[in-house]
Amino acid sequence: MDLNLSDEQRLLRESVDRFIAETYHADHRRKTAGDPLGYSPAIWKQFADLGWLALPIAEEYGGLGAGPVETGIVMEAFGRGLVAEPYLATVVIGAGLIAECGSEAQKQAILPRVADGSLCLAFAHSERAARFDLAHVETMATETADGWRLDGRKTAVIDGHAAGQFIVSARVAGDDAAPGKLCLFLAPTGSAGLTMRDYARLGGGRACNLDLANVHLPPDALLGDGSDVLPKIEAVVDRALAALGSEAVGIMQIMFDMTLEYTKVRQQFGRPLSANQVIRHRLADMAMHCDEARSIALRAAVMADAEPAARGRAASGAKAKIGKCARFVAEQSVQLHGAMGVTEELDIGSYFKRLLAFDTVFGGSAHHYRRHAALGERAQPQS
Repeated sequence: MDLNLSDEQRLLRESVDRFIAETYHADHRRKTAGDPLGYSPAIWKQFADLGWLALPIAEEYGGLGAGPVETGIVMEAFGRGLVAEPYLATVVIGAGLIAECGSEAQKQAILPRVADGSLCLAFAHSERAARFDLAHVETMATETADGWRLDGRKTAVIDGHAAGQFIVSARVAGDDAAPGKLCLFLAPTGSAGLTMRDYARLGGGRACNLDLANVHLPPDALLGDGSDVLPKIEAVVDRALAALGSEAVGIMQIMFDMTLEYTKVRQQFGRPLSANQVIRHRLADMAMHCDEARSIALRAAVMADAEPAARGRAASGAKAKIGKCARFVAEQSVQLHGAMGVTEELDIGSYFKRLLAFDTVFGGSAHHYRRHAALGERAQPQS
């Protein structure tokens, strides 16, 4: 398998890298952090003009039809810039769910608006008792004479404050006492009975909790044909894990680069820190962890369209491995910067916080080690 980037992929990487280097400096991040919106609508429009919002969307819906590897290229650059725009929530997860689960009419109505930047989406799925189990959903959807009624609570909805519509997961109440099949519903922001509590995320960006109390939706709010969507949710989340891994790799790489440069200029006992052999060994270990994380993130992207067990093992393996590598690189970076590594004045502290947050999105290393093992057992031939 040829893992070298194609000419088009190299051009994409160069254009994204150049934009991030010119735009996402420390002053921009501080200004964005103080904004209640948490990101810049003007930059979001530039993302659309550059084609990045259309990247993974099929061509028939106004997209470019690119794959997870191209998404990973963009996300790695976004990691280097600590981008706060709702790209993961809207383009990777939101548009992915619409493409996987939506009817043709829903795809035609929503995906072109995502591609041109006029609509942001957010996936309201996680619940307090779920503990990262995608199948654990207690929010209920009841069919009514004029549509649907949703009742429940959702937590940690990434970039929900920016969304024009929420994609809400709920169990459809059946005639018996069974939990019911899992379905997705489109709930516009501001729907009666929908209460949002917004808060800042560690390392930049925002999230929210949702309360759904007697939220009435029209019949066409149901995404797709009403069949159980858990397998499709798992597929989209696995692609999101690959994208998150690439973002973490970008953060790790810039933390290593910044730390390497700092040890060259920081003088101690009349010579730079990098002249110390022990420091060199620690820097070499950091470089090795960056390379390992980049390799397994690429593997997760390449396997994103494989059969479910192989795809899930690749995604969970990447999340678990990158989580451990990220923590190592982050801790070493802060330690080698000394006490200044945790101050607001240095960028290294902001990158450190984002890497800590990475381990909690869709489950940490421990959760994904268990999922990786369970999928491996499921894939073993029965004797």
